[in-house]
Amino acid sequence: LGMGITFVVSTIGTFEPGGLFGREVYFDSLTMFVFFLLTGRWLELKLRDRTAGALESLMNRLPDSARRMGINGREEVVAVRRLVPGDVIRVLPGEAFAADGIVSMGETQVDEALLTGESRPVQRGLGALVVAGSYNLSGTVLVNVQHVGADTKFAQIVALMESASSSKPNIAQLADRLAKPFLLAVLISAGAACAWWWQFDPERALMIAVAVLVVTCPCALSLATPAAMLASAGSLARQGVLVRRLRALESLAAIDALIFDKTGTLTDSAASLNATSVRPGVSVRQALSMAEALATHSLHPVSRAIQRAARATEDDAGPHETWRCDSVVETPGQGLQGVVRFDGDVAEATSTDLKLGSASFCSVVSTGDAGQQVYLSDSGGWLATFDFAEKARPHAQSAVRQLQTEGLTVYMLSGDNMATVGRVAEATGIVHAHGGCSPEEKLTFLKQLQQKGHKVAMVGDGLNDGPVLAGADVSFTLGQAVPLAQTKADFVILGDDPSTVVQTLRQARRTLALVRQNLLWALLYNAASIPLAVLGFLSAWMAGLGMAASSLIVVLNAMRLMNKGQTTGGAALQEA
Repeated sequence: LGMGITFVVSTIGTFEPGGLFGREVYFDSLTMFVFFLLTGRWLELKLRDRTAGALESLMNRLPDSARRMGINGREEVVAVRRLVPGDVIRVLPGEAFAADGIVSMGETQVDEALLTGESRPVQRGLGALVVAGSYNLSGTVLVNVQHVGADTKFAQIVALMESASSSKPNIAQLADRLAKPFLLAVLISAGAACAWWWQFDPERALMIAVAVLVVTCPCALSLATPAAMLASAGSLARQGVLVRRLRALESLAAIDALIFDKTGTLTDSAASLNATSVRPGVSVRQALSMAEALATHSLHPVSRAIQRAARATEDDAGPHETWRCDSVVETPGQGLQGVVRFDGDVAEATSTDLKLGSASFCSVVSTGDAGQQVYLSDSGGWLATFDFAEKARPHAQSAVRQLQTEGLTVYMLSGDNMATVGRVAEATGIVHAHGGCSPEEKLTFLKQLQQKGHKVAMVGDGLNDGPVLAGADVSFTLGQAVPLAQTKADFVILGDDPSTVVQTLRQARRTLALVRQNLLWALLYNAASIPLAVLGFLSAWMAGLGMAASSLIVVLNAMRLMNKGQTTGGAALQEA
C-alpha cells in the first residue's frame, strides 16, 4: 500500500509539475522500498534453504538413475523411479544408494551421516543393509533392492521434515493473531496522520502516511517465531534429530519430567544370549529355531536378539531345524503368539501353537532374575527360557545426570521384571524406576503426573510405547523404532545416543528464549517508530530502511541457533 501510494503521488507530480504533488517526486524512495523488501525476502529464503539440513539438498541426495543388472548379467542405466523390489543394482564408490537394500556382493564403507547423525563411515559387507541417500565411499557393491520410493527410510525422513516445516507453533499462532489487530491499528494511525498533516502540507501528508505504513510493516513480528523455529529445526537435523512438529520445541522447553522406556532406549538393543534352559526332549537349537519363527515377525529389540542368536547357532553348528510361522499376533509389552510348523523333509508335518514373551504371557513361573528372561511355551506348558544380558548404553548415565541438572525428574517405566529394571536404574542413576508395566499402566502413570501439573516428555522405541508417546506433552523415539512409535513422536533421534535428548532440550530452551527476544525487539521497534513517523521525523526512504533492518535483525538473531550445539557429525554433514 505504501509503495502504491508513493508511485501514484510521484507519477502525478511528474506529469503535473505545477500541481499539488509536483514539487517533489519519490521514485528514489520507491526503488529503495523494493530493494530493501527483496533483500529481506532473499535473506529469509537463504535461511529456509539452510534449515533441516536444507530440505532441498536432502531430497537431491538421491541419484536420478541407477545401474540395474539384467537377467543376462548385463548392466543397464535406468531411472530410479523404475526400480522395483527384487532388482539388483551396482553402486560405484562416490555414488549414492538409490534404494534401501541388502548387499549381495562386495564390501565397502558407507557415509550414513545425514540418516543417522553418525559422522564416521560404517562398514557394510555381504548381507548388510544399506539405505537410500547414503553414500558408497570405498568399494563397488551389488545391492538387492528391498524398498523403493516412498517406502525407503530416506523418503520417510523427508516426509518428517516436510511435515515439520508446514506445522505452526502455538506462539507463532499468537503472533499471527496479534499481527491482525496491529495491522488495523497501523492503517488507522496512517489515516489519522495523513488527515492531520493535510491541513498544513497535503503533499507531505501523503508521504508521512506512507512512512507510517512502511516503517510498521509487521514483517519482523511475523518472522520472529518461524525464523527461530526453522533455524533450530535445521540445527537439530544436523545433530541427527528430526523435528516432526515445530510446536514441540515450545512444549519441550517447558517440561519438568521425563520418562524413559528401558529396552532399546537406555539399554543397548543388541542384547546377547547368555544361557538357554529347555524342556527335556527339546534341544537348544530346536528351541531357538522355534522362537526365531515367531521373532521374525517382530521389531522388538529382544526379538532381533533371538534372531541373531539363532543365526549364530546355525553358523557354529551347521543348519538347524527350520520352523515357519505365517501369522503372528503381537501383544504390546507382553509377547508373540502364533502357530509354528516344522518345515523339514519329513513325512509327518508338525505344527504347534507357541507363545514367546514374558512369564505371565506364557503362563509359566519365572525361574530367576539373572537378566532379561524371555520364555517359550506351547499347549503343554514351558518349553524354554532365554536369558539375555542387557547393558546400559555408554552415555545413558551421563544423559540422566545432565537431565537432572536441567531440573527434570527422570523416571523409567518398563515391562520387564523389577530386578532387571533395578539393575539398569542403578547403572544409569535413575531413582524413580518401575517394572512390570503394561502399556495401559505406563499411560496411567503418565496421566497421573500430568494431573499433578507436570509437563512430561516420553522417550521410547517400541510398539508398546505408542499410547504413552501419544499421550505425553512431548515425545522422542529412536530412528530404528517401529513405524507406529515414530508416527506418535514429536522428535525422531536418528542415532541411539540418549544424550541427544539433553541436547534437544537445551536447544528448545535456547529457541524459546530467542523467540522472546525477537518478539520483544519487534514490539519495541514498532512502538518507537510509529510516533517518529507520525510526527514527520522519518522520511519515506528511512522508513523502508527501518522496516528491512528490523526484519534482518530478527533473521540474523534466529540464525545464531544454527551455529550452536553443532556436533562433529553436523560438521561432516555440512562438508558433505
